[in-house]
Amino acid sequence: MSRRLRLAAAASGLLAAAAFVMPNAAQAEPVATYSTSQLKAASDAVLEADVSGTAWTVDKQSGRVVVTADETVSNAEIAELRSSAGALSGALSVERTEGTLQRYLAGGDPIYADLGWRCSAGFNVSIGGAAYFLTAGHCTEGFPNWYTNSSLTTYIGPTAGSSFPGNDYGLVRYANSAIPAPGVVNLYNGSTVDITGAANPTVGQSVQRSGSTTGLWGGSVTGLNYTVNYGGGDIVSGLIRTNVCAQPGDSGGPLFSGRTAIGLTSGGNGNCSTGGTTYFQPVVEALSAYGATIL
Repeated sequence: MSRRLRLAAAASGLLAAAAFVMPNAAQAEPVATYSTSQLKAASDAVLEADVSGTAWTVDKQSGRVVVTADETVSNAEIAELRSSAGALSGALSVERTEGTLQRYLAGGDPIYADLGWRCSAGFNVSIGGAAYFLTAGHCTEGFPNWYTNSSLTTYIGPTAGSSFPGNDYGLVRYANSAIPAPGVVNLYNGSTVDITGAANPTVGQSVQRSGSTTGLWGGSVTGLNYTVNYGGGDIVSGLIRTNVCAQPGDSGGPLFSGRTAIGLTSGGNGNCSTGGTTYFQPVVEALSAYGATIL
C-alpha cells in the first residue's frame, strides 16, 4: 500500500487522530529535480554501462532518464546501470518489459554483400507498396545480394538498381519478410529517429550522418553540386559537401536533418579521429529516379 493510501486509511478509521496525521501528510518528501545537463550525463552513463537488452530516453515530462530492461537483463546488470550513473542514479527510472529487444534493419545499419564488402543501409523506401532501401551506388555496383551479417546467413534481398559512376545511388529490395523495414535511422545511442520526408539541402544547414563504421556524427553543409573524382574513372557529380566525418563502411549511410532525409554517403577524405570532408549523393534525386517514397 502506498504511503498516501496508508494515511488515508488511518484518517478514515481513526478520526480522532486526524489532527495528528494530517500535519505529517502535508510534509511531502522532497522530489529531486535534475537539470538538462544532469539528465544528459545520466543518459551517457547508461550508454557507458553498455548493458544489452536496454533502451532509454530522457523524458522531459517526468524529468528522468527512463530505462526499459528486457527479460535478459539481470538485477546485477540493473545495479551496474545505477552504479554507472553514480550520484545521478536517482535520475534513472528503470522499468521491465517482456521479451527481448532486437535490432531492425534501420538506416545506418551494416549490410554485407555476397561479393565481399560491407556498406551501410541508407533510407527505407516504398515503391508500389513494396519495401526497399537506398544505399550508395558504388556499393550496389555488380548487383550483389545483401545480408545482415558477415557470415551471410540472414538474407535481406537482391540489388534492384544501381547508378555509379556519374551518380552514386543504389536500390535493394527486401525479399525476406522476416526483416521489418521501419522508416527510421539508427542513432547508435539506443534510439532511432523517424524520417518523414526528403528535401534538397542548403549551405550552412545542420545535418547528421549515421553509418555502420563510425556511428552518428554531425556537422553542416559546406557546399552543393560538387564533382568528385575518386580515380579509375569513378567520377560522381552533383554531390553535397559537408564537414561531417566518415570512414570506409559508412558508404550508403543516411545524411539527414531532423526528420528529413538529405543524402547518401558517397566518399571523402579524413576520418573521425582527425576530422574530414565527406560528400553525399542527394537523396531527392535517387527517390525521383526510382519513383520511391520514404517509408
